[in-house]
Parts: sequence; structure tokens; C-alpha cells
Amino acid sequence: MRTTPLHRDFGVEVHDVSLKEITATQGYDELRRLFEEHSLLLFRDQDLSDEAQLEFGALFGPLEDRHDRPKPEISPVANLDATGAVIASDADTHVKNLRANFLWHTDSTFLPVPALVNVLQARILPNQGGETELVSTRAGFARLSTDLQQRLRKTVFRHRYTHSRAKIDPELAKQALFTKWSDQEWKAVWRNPVTGTESLYIASHVCAVSGMDEAEGLAFVDELVDEMTVPEAIYSHVWRPNDVLVWDERATLHRGRAWPYEQARKLVSCCVSLQARDGLEDMRARI
Repeated sequence: MRTTPLHRDFGVEVHDVSLKEITATQGYDELRRLFEEHSLLLFRDQDLSDEAQLEFGALFGPLEDRHDRPKPEISPVANLDATGAVIASDADTHVKNLRANFLWHTDSTFLPVPALVNVLQARILPNQGGETELVSTRAGFARLSTDLQQRLRKTVFRHRYTHSRAKIDPELAKQALFTKWSDQEWKAVWRNPVTGTESLYIASHVCAVSGMDEAEGLAFVDELVDEMTVPEAIYSHVWRPNDVLVWDERATLHRGRAWPYEQARKLVSCCVSLQARDGLEDMRARI
């Protein structure tokens, strides 16, 4: 597969590939190799239906479903209501939840089985804004001092969904969708079982740090996120219609950027859950 770099630290654009034609026996092994090596893949001009996007995502593993549906569905990331009308008010609960995605985060760290990958496609785009930004926490971890790396290898983070939502609005955090899961605890450093590389596994959902009181722990998390997300480390993706981004949740942080809410924006996402082969069981921990 022909590729070009997206950023000095991580990410490639994969050219001349139709994701509709990727199967478990045709193209997936090479694509998975690129995924493990580069953490972020960009595919242009894909125009996947919901079904095709889910089918592609399922090549990586079990599709995630936070809503206990009869079968997994695509999750819209959009300022649109059920009728397709634009939701423009900052005070709207749906928009507040979108704003929580503007925090640097990793998807699903608050779940008993977090996400391995997010497959995100652009359907409707505003005239300006709405970028998706990512950083490599593999490269970020490598930048840390040897002493801090060693300290983090012995550290555990506690993740709570309501913690990130409360940063936007305490009332948002009270919704049933955000309170339904108990806290999850994961080691702070993820060792990729394929490449052997290490990355910092952190998110806006981190609410406690082993060996620290609450204030000290949250300040430490903020310092780490700041270090991971220095301006020169950021890849900012300016969307084109039918772009597809695929990223490794174990080795990246990402966030959305604001846009004029009177303009429609719709991205569609499917996340895929981790499995033992991805290093899941080695990451489980207790504070």
C-alpha cells in the first residue's frame, strides 16, 4: 500500500485503497501492519454506508455498543436532531456533550473493555472549523525523562465517564448514559504487544492517580496531557467529504474543534473493542 506521512511523529495517508474492498483475507493484514506502526491512517474519498463502515470496523474486532442495542449501530457526532434539523444552542444538552469531545481524550477508557480503534467518517461539513486533532502518546511518552517514564510504568489511572462530562456542566454528568458504568482502572503505560513500543494511556476521563491525593493527581494528569499536546506534536485534520480516519486508541489522544453551530456538521463513528491480543489483560490494574 502506498502511503505518505501526515506528521513527523505518526500517521500516514493510505492511497489508492477502497475500504469497501478490504476483507479479512484481502488487504487487512497489510492495513493492520500500518495501523500498528503508525497509529493513525487517513483514507480519502471513501463514501461508506453505515453498513460498510461497520463491516470494515469489525475486521479489527468486536464492535462497541454503549446503548445495549439489538445490534451495533453507527454513532453520529453531529449537531443535528432526529429530524436532521441543526441544533445551534450552546445550552442544548446534545451540544454540551459535543463540547466534551473538545477535551483531549481517548475513547471508552471508562468501559470495562475500552476501544482499540475508532473509524470516523465525514458526511456533512461546515464552511470552517470542526477539525479533528490528534497527538501520538507513543512519541509523547518517548519525550519524557527516563525517571518519569519509570515512574509512570508503576502508575495506575482511574477513569470515570462523569468526570469528563462534569468539566463541561455538572448537570450533564448526571445523565444516565454517563453514570451507568463503574470506575475503571488501567496502567498508565501501554506496551504494544506487536511492536513493543510504549505509550501513555491517558484521557479526560482520568479522575484519580495511584499514590496521590485527588488534587495532586489531577494536577499531574493535566501536566502530562499538556506535555503530550504541545503545539508541534498536534496533527490537525481538516476534513473533506468522505474522508475516513482510523486511529489506535492505545497510542493517541484526540479532540474535536469548534465550528459555527448554526452550520451542520456530521461525522459518523464506530469504535471497536480491545481483545486480549491487543494487550488488554496486561493493562488491568488496581489503585
